[in-house]
Amino acid sequence: MKITRLDSVPSAQGPADYFTGTVRIDGLFQAEAPARVGGATVTFEPGARTVWHTHPLGQTLIVVAGLGRVQRKNGPIEEIRPGDIVWIEPGEIHWHGASPTIAMTHVAIAESKDGKAVDWMEPVADADYQPVG
Repeated sequence: MKITRLDSVPSAQGPADYFTGTVRIDGLFQAEAPARVGGATVTFEPGARTVWHTHPLGQTLIVVAGLGRVQRKNGPIEEIRPGDIVWIEPGEIHWHGASPTIAMTHVAIAESKDGKAVDWMEPVADADYQPVG
């Protein structure tokens, strides 16, 4: 058993290459081999979001606060709220983040395949982020 204390992992800012807007990443964890699961608690300020991306083995998002959005490529933007659990299928192109006016926090969990848990792509255009429905 291993316990990682909250104060042993400092908060980090989401890198501009992977996020639009202000994003804070807390509690980043990666299991030791042979396990391959990792994750973090991620807080998106209003209007902040990921770039388009995929996960080789999928991803689970557990919304814990605020109001968020998630979209798969060529699908509608979906609103997500505390208590919602979002399963993103392996290889599914998607993005997720806060609503334009309310921050959102989720726990993100994904497994690595061959040492990689995510493939980052291009930013979500502001015009594509605004519509809902």
